[in-house]
Amino acid sequence: MSTVEFHDGLNRGVAPVTYGTGDRPPRGDYGRAKSDYTCEQAYAHYTAADHETYRRLYARQVQQLPGLACEEFIRAVQQLGAPDRIPRFDAISERLLKATGWQVVGVPGLIPEEAFFALLAERRFPVTDWIRKPEEFDYVVEPDVFHDLFGHVPLLFDPVFADYMQAYGAGGLKASRLDACELLARLYWYTVEFGLIATPQGLRAYGAGILSSAGELRHSITSPEPERVGFDLKRLMRSRYRIDTYQATYFVIDSFQQLFDATAPDFTPVYREVRDSIAKSGEIEAGVVLAGERRFSVA
Repeated sequence: MSTVEFHDGLNRGVAPVTYGTGDRPPRGDYGRAKSDYTCEQAYAHYTAADHETYRRLYARQVQQLPGLACEEFIRAVQQLGAPDRIPRFDAISERLLKATGWQVVGVPGLIPEEAFFALLAERRFPVTDWIRKPEEFDYVVEPDVFHDLFGHVPLLFDPVFADYMQAYGAGGLKASRLDACELLARLYWYTVEFGLIATPQGLRAYGAGILSSAGELRHSITSPEPERVGFDLKRLMRSRYRIDTYQATYFVIDSFQQLFDATAPDFTPVYREVRDSIAKSGEIEAGVVLAGERRFSVA
């Protein structure tokens, strides 16, 4: 995400942090990273326990998908390959290139925002190549290979969503020059990580933070607790989010095309208008519904 992504396995938190300046160094071997922070997938270093952890995580999540995840994701998750071992990035990239022109590239862990945006703008999705330990099965502080592959990569096989991700990367490079990364980070949070989509069958999840979570997938679709409101770009950029619990607000899109169309224009005037609104009326707290907003209820 904008800056870098900080994620735990139960989705109690995903927050922007600055690379290398937190209360502990990022996990991963950065000595093998190239100048763009990519690295070769150290596939030979995976142990039998690593592959078993991936198998268990995959099995747990995939059985929850029907009726909760969007059909585009359910169809595409099979493109990850055999579910019983950590996939090879080059094999996924071969399929992705044919489908949407994207590639998967390895990174040692969290990377700086400029590097992240640049890779997305080049249709190269950075995937952390290490996997959590068995004792971290239900909780991992930083995104690992399972979160990045299972949560993010399948929808890159969808042409419209794939174009959205490239546009986001290009927009991120510009946002960093306009000191607007915090506003753009909210867009990533409420769409790529925690987005919902309205379908003829009902609400479904498409956000990676939801789809890779043991508990938030069902919570986001079936719980009466959170608010679900229609997607509105400027409203979303004014909205704060929680990093210590499941989301109190989810934004619902009608289609991936709506998402792409909303992010295609130049955001410079959008940032200006959002900042003016925040100066006048303040930010919007998580869980708040504004007058006249389109709300979605659970079945």
